[in-house]
Amino acid sequence: MYLLSSAHVKAGESVLVHGASGGVGLAACQIARAYGLRVLGTAGTEEGRNTVLQNGAHEVFNHREVNYMDKIKKSVGEKGIDVIIEMLANVNLSKDLNLLSHGGRVIVVGSRGPIEINPRDTMAKESSIIGLALYSSTKEEFQQFAAALQAGMEVGWLRPVIGSQYPLEKVVQAHENIIHSSGATGKMILLI
Repeated sequence: MYLLSSAHVKAGESVLVHGASGGVGLAACQIARAYGLRVLGTAGTEEGRNTVLQNGAHEVFNHREVNYMDKIKKSVGEKGIDVIIEMLANVNLSKDLNLLSHGGRVIVVGSRGPIEINPRDTMAKESSIIGLALYSSTKEEFQQFAAALQAGMEVGWLRPVIGSQYPLEKVVQAHENIIHSSGATGKMILLI
C-alpha cells in the first residue's frame, strides 16, 4: 500500500516491479493489480517468473537476460512506464530512468550501494525518484497500512507467499543466504 500510495498511482497506469518474485515484490504485484494497474515484473528464475505471473503480473521478464530492458521497452511502447518499484537501485536506477513515461516515478525501496545517474534523464521526462523506508512512517500511517493489508488478506486480493523458512537459531545463515542468493521466491520467515 505504502509503495503505491507514495507513487500517487492511478488506475490504468503501468507499474514495473523489479525483483518481483521476493516477498515485497509479490505483494506489490498483488496490490498493484487490485488498484487496476498494468503490472510488469522481473525475476531471474523460471520458478520466480511463474510465481510472479500467478500473483498479479500481466507480463514478466527475466532480468538475467542481457536485453531484458529492450524487451520491456518493446512491451510498453513509446509511452513508457508510469511507476517503477526498484529493489536494487545500485544496479538498475540509471536504466530505469530511460524506461519511464513523462512524469514517471521510480520508487526506491532497496539498494546495495551507490550508482551514477544522468540528471538530464529526469529532466527530459519530468520524472521523479522517490526513496522509501517503512521505518520513516508515522505510527498513524503504519496503522493505516496494516489495516489496509489486513483487509486485503481478509477479502482475498492479498495472499502472502511464504518462501524459505529458518529456525531463529539459524538467523545468521538466513541473512547470508538472502544476501548471497541469486533470487528469492516469496517472503523469508524466521520461526520462533
